[in-house]
Amino acid sequence: MTTEQEQRLHQIRQILVERIRPEKIVLFGSYAGGEARPESDIDLLVVLESNLRRDKRQEMISRALRPRTFPIDILAYTPAEVRACVKDPQSFLSYILKTGKVLYERQSQRVADPG
Repeated sequence: MTTEQEQRLHQIRQILVERIRPEKIVLFGSYAGGEARPESDIDLLVVLESNLRRDKRQEMISRALRPRTFPIDILAYTPAEVRACVKDPQSFLSYILKTGKVLYERQSQRVADPG
């Protein structure tokens, strides 16, 4: 990962922790695998307590990261949704949590970890 990519991820983490107050942020995809190219998007799983619908949560997170000059793909789940999904070890969320890179996790709340 380049210095610019690392700085970008640090900035994203800082903004989300300050504005969204997530339980957990997990980087997945090409950035997490060390295969990111200049045109690669940043794939994030953001776990947060919220009563909003998932699409509204994703929109809220996207707005918090504007303006931006890079593509980003956001998955926003509540801790309860994560716990329900990881009951299936073959689920996409289980895969993300097993292979992704944790950028942030609130110390007072441990979010479900498969395996």
